[in-house]
Amino acid sequence: MASKNRQILLAKRPKGLPDESTYHFVETDIPSINDNEVLVQAQYLSVDPYMRGKMSDAKSYTAPFELDQPLQGGVVGTVIKSNHPKFNQGDTVTGLLDWADYTAVDGKLIRKIDPNQAPITTALYVNGMPGLTAYFGLLDIGQPKAGETVVVSGAAGAVGMIVGQIAKIKGCRVVGIAGSEEKNAYLMNELGFDAAINYKTTENIRQALKEACPNGVDVYFDNVGGEISDAVFSLLNFHARVALCGQIAHYNDTKVEMGPRFLATFLKRSVLLKGFIVTNYADRYEEGICDLATWLREGKIKYKENIVEGLENAPDAFLGLFRGDNLGKQLVKIQ
Repeated sequence: MASKNRQILLAKRPKGLPDESTYHFVETDIPSINDNEVLVQAQYLSVDPYMRGKMSDAKSYTAPFELDQPLQGGVVGTVIKSNHPKFNQGDTVTGLLDWADYTAVDGKLIRKIDPNQAPITTALYVNGMPGLTAYFGLLDIGQPKAGETVVVSGAAGAVGMIVGQIAKIKGCRVVGIAGSEEKNAYLMNELGFDAAINYKTTENIRQALKEACPNGVDVYFDNVGGEISDAVFSLLNFHARVALCGQIAHYNDTKVEMGPRFLATFLKRSVLLKGFIVTNYADRYEEGICDLATWLREGKIKYKENIVEGLENAPDAFLGLFRGDNLGKQLVKIQ
């Protein structure tokens, strides 16, 4: 075990896109543990778009990161010491832990995972928060039916990839929107999407969507917002469902952008629009993990990871989400 604990703290609340001044790197003593706590050494750290909102102090569904305290994210790690009866030294666990080499955490805030069942990184992806977000957002809100058309924005990201594959399992026509030819080729050739649109090179995305969705759009899983969603909204069918998962196009905006207003269209077409966060379904996580693990084991769900090495590179890996660097899940390998 190392003699010091590297941590990444939130130095200030960013205006617009975060930069180097947003973070502060420190070395501290490795924390001691109290009763019912365990000391976890991080192996993999997840970076996710929702973290940008937690860097702000604006009112939201979850408390913001605290200034001069470690940032936190999904982590898979190894138990180094344990004062909790359910965990032993050497156990592999996952939970919301510090951007650090070591975190002392109450045992009730982590769960044990079996590295023999699936690669441990899947606990941060298919069998973790992104997979559960896709599962509940699509199936509970989208309620896809065989033969319907499902459109996914941010389709080459961690959540979007899983959404599209679940929609295919349910017998739907699936159209993905992503930002490169490489990503779209992966969606179609590897994941079985029926069509994919490169929003960066398509001159008229609405026309491209009309061609890809000749029967209109029944379900839209929105990870992006902005002009892409405006184009999809215009093609929604009667009784369409929209699962509002993310708005990454706006996370770094410094002013409110005005766009088309579609509430009248939603009214006339009896469209359901519902925003959600995955913790809304916390009491059903086991159901989702069971189905996702089964589909993964059966080969019905594939996944792609983009792994950056080194805790010191976590901030840039996070910014890569907004540059569109990642194909699939963005992870940082710590150990």
